Amino acid sequence: MNPIHDHNRTAWDARVQGGKRFTVAATDEEMVRPLEILDPLGWLGGDITDKRILCLGAGGGRHGPMLAQAGARVTVVDISPEMLRLDTELAEAKGLQVETIETSIDDLSMLPEAAYEAVMQPVSTCYVPDIRLAYHELARVMMPGGIYISRHKQPTNLQVDLSPTPQGFVIDSPYYLDGPLSPAKRPGPHREQGTMEFLHQWGDLLGGLCEAGFVIEAVTEPKFSDPSAQPGSFEYRGQFIAPYIQLRARRTDQPVEKSELWVP
Repeated sequence: MNPIHDHNRTAWDARVQGGKRFTVAATDEEMVRPLEILDPLGWLGGDITDKRILCLGAGGGRHGPMLAQAGARVTVVDISPEMLRLDTELAEAKGLQVETIETSIDDLSMLPEAAYEAVMQPVSTCYVPDIRLAYHELARVMMPGGIYISRHKQPTNLQVDLSPTPQGFVIDSPYYLDGPLSPAKRPGPHREQGTMEFLHQWGDLLGGLCEAGFVIEAVTEPKFSDPSAQPGSFEYRGQFIAPYIQLRARRTDQPVEKSELWVP
């Protein structure tokens, strides 16, 4: 038994039952244009017919069914059985094949080696304490040359409250933090209330990915900002703090040896 996994499983099950953010399945209109919505930058390469794609930490009735609608052979991994239920229900309603597996992203031991040509991972690395372990598991199940598309919470996003003080936004959580973050002071899209979250440093987010055997090919910071938004809103804070980083990385033939890493 893992208390962190148990906590986040229970939290996400409760979020589904409460209809919270990220727990609403894709609509009929969204299912008509799955790649336009999930992959607007074309990082999957366009036609994904018969590609074996792993949707990692991606339950909720969106990524799995939508990619299956686009023709992929899809496996969805998520820690929450309730999130996976949303995938199963939508897939059955649409006559799609979607495999679902209940596990954490840092334990993919039930999956075969080199099985997936692509992995798509929405924000989920913040729910495990050791992102390097998650990357190691990811590398094992991916085919060499496979594409990994992921979105992560930036460290500052987790250090700063949703609302500014009179002096501006204040970093009130340490960057070098052992253990989970304290609960958010107020609900908002920057944190998922009830979950246990971990701040990952840039050396782990990016360096850990390279050490696991990936080459980072593209980086974007999705924009969530509105200069006319009210202070205390996610869009107002987005003018000052980029909440996410999105990566496209390619699985190499072999992990990088630490002794080969360039050190400035």
